[in-house]
Amino acid sequence: MMRSEPGAVATGYRVRPVFAATLTRSLPLPVLTLLHCEVARRNLACQTFPMPGQFEVMIERNFSSAHQLRGYKGKCENLHGHNYKIEIYARGSELNNIGLLVDFVELKQAADELVTYLDHKNLNELEPFVEAQNPSAENVARFVLERLAAKIDDDRVQIYKVKCWETPTSVATYQVD
Repeated sequence: MMRSEPGAVATGYRVRPVFAATLTRSLPLPVLTLLHCEVARRNLACQTFPMPGQFEVMIERNFSSAHQLRGYKGKCENLHGHNYKIEIYARGSELNNIGLLVDFVELKQAADELVTYLDHKNLNELEPFVEAQNPSAENVARFVLERLAAKIDDDRVQIYKVKCWETPTSVATYQVD
């Protein structure tokens, strides 16, 4: 292997010198970042270019509830139950001072409080499903998102999507922009 020089770029197993101006004009930003990091790995000076993006975390929770769909014509108008699975997604572009988007423990605690409210209950007997909303998977997803967003959202973190699985093959998603 050739000896590394300042301004060198890794190409396969060889290192060759390049001019920074030529490099920055001819390669897209992600490639530049990778090349600069490869140079750093070889104990050379490293300059990174931040790439815009979002972080996302997701937790999953499960609960069992009964419901019946008012106004539905079919067997789901009768009282029946599901073993629900909910996926809760948070996003943000900045991490906190220790490198976390959101503390999983905090997110799980907030979700568990909500699951306790819903678990082993008839959803039609719980607000907002008594009269205001039908307890469909779509409305359950929206309910979970709105309740968790009120507890978790701040200037860095947003609960933006909830998936509510009624069965292993049937899911409803509620998402905000």
